[in-house]
Amino acid sequence: MVLNYIWIAFLLIAVVVAAIQVIATGNVAALSAVMDAMFASAKSGFEISIGLTGVLSLWLGIMKIGERGGAIGFVSRLTSPFFSKIFPDVPKGHPAMGSIFMNLSTNMLGLDNAATPLGLKAMKELQELNPHKETASNSMVMFLVLNTSGLTLIPITVMTYRAQFGAVNPTDVFLPILLTTFISTFAGLILTAIIQKINLFQRVIMLTIGGVMAGITGLIVLLTHIPQEAMATCSALLTSAIILCIICAFIIAGAVKKVNVYDAFVEGAKDGFKVAVGIIPYLVAILVAIGMFRASGAMDWLLEGITYLFSLSGINTDFVGALPTALMKPLSGSGARGMMLDAMASYGADNFASRVACIIQGSTDTTFYILALYFGSVGIRKMRNAVPLGLFADLVSIVTAIIISYIFFH
Repeated sequence: MVLNYIWIAFLLIAVVVAAIQVIATGNVAALSAVMDAMFASAKSGFEISIGLTGVLSLWLGIMKIGERGGAIGFVSRLTSPFFSKIFPDVPKGHPAMGSIFMNLSTNMLGLDNAATPLGLKAMKELQELNPHKETASNSMVMFLVLNTSGLTLIPITVMTYRAQFGAVNPTDVFLPILLTTFISTFAGLILTAIIQKINLFQRVIMLTIGGVMAGITGLIVLLTHIPQEAMATCSALLTSAIILCIICAFIIAGAVKKVNVYDAFVEGAKDGFKVAVGIIPYLVAILVAIGMFRASGAMDWLLEGITYLFSLSGINTDFVGALPTALMKPLSGSGARGMMLDAMASYGADNFASRVACIIQGSTDTTFYILALYFGSVGIRKMRNAVPLGLFADLVSIVTAIIISYIFFH
C-alpha cells in the first residue's frame, strides 16, 4: 500500500512540476521530456528484465545443483543457529536459510549480478512458508531490510570508477564505506527486530555480530597492509576466487551424490527464465515513475530546496554536491551511479562532495528497485512496513556517510 501511494505521488508530482514549468516559461520542452522519459523508462525496465534472464538462469541452475547435491542443506544447517533467531518463522535447516546466506554473502562481496537471483530464490522459498500469499511475512520484511541496507565488504566498482577518474588514492573510500554500510545494516536490523519483537541480546546473535565485527576489523587490517595501487586488484581476485570456489563446490557435491548435474542445472535455469519474465511489469512500473520524476525537474527543485535550508542553518554545505547521489540511490541504481560519476566529472575525483557520493553509492542499495523486484517476483501486494524500514536504513546510511566523510576527509 505504501509503495502504491509513493508510485502515485511520483507520477503526479512529475506531471504537476512539468506543467508549472510550461506555464511559467511557455516552453513545452519540460512536458516533452517527461513523456520521453516515460517511454524510455518502460523500455529500460523491459531491457533490464530481459538482461537478467541469462544471469538468473545461470545462478538458479547452480543453486538447483547445490540443492540436489546437499550443499544448500549444509549451508542451511551451518547458518541456522543465527538465522533461526532473526528469522524465527523459518524452520531450522530450511533451504531458505541457505539461499538467504548466499544472497547476503554475494552482496557483501559486491557481486550484484550473483546476489539478485539468489535473493529471488530466497523470496520464493520464504513465500512457500508464508500463510498469507499477498502480504509480506516478517521474515520477508527482515530479509528485504538486510538487502536494502546494502552491507558491502569490498566495494570494487566504486574504487574502479575512482581510479578511472584519476583519484590520487582510489581506495581511500574503502574504510569509510565499510563503516557506513555496517552501521546502516546494524541500524536496520535493530529497528526491524524491535518492531518484530526479536530479542537481539540472545547469545547466538551477540556472538555472530561480534564475529562479524572481528572479521571486518581483520579485513581492514589485512587490506591496509596491501599497497594502495594493488588493493582494487586484490579485492577483485578475492571475490572472483570465492564465487568460483562456490560453483565448483556445488558441482563436486552434486557429482559425489550422483546427481545428474546437467539436468539439475537445466531445471533451475528454466525457473530463472520464468522469474525474469514475471518481474517485467513490476520493474516497468517503478522505473517509469522514477524516470518521469527525474525528467520533470522535480529532483532539481528538491535539491535546491535542501541546499537553501542548510545554508540558512549555517551548516557546512560542502556535501551538497553529493545529494543527487543520495536522493537517487533509493530510487535507481543506474541513476545514482550516473549522479556519482557526474559529481566526479564536475568536481574532480578527490573533491569532498565526490568522495561523499562514492561512499553513499558503495554503502547502500536501491530500495524501491529491490522491493519491486523481490516482492513482485512472488506476487506480494501488501508490503507492510518494508518501505519505511528500508528507507530508514537508507537515511542512516546517508547521514553516516556524510559524518564519516567529514571525519576522514575534511
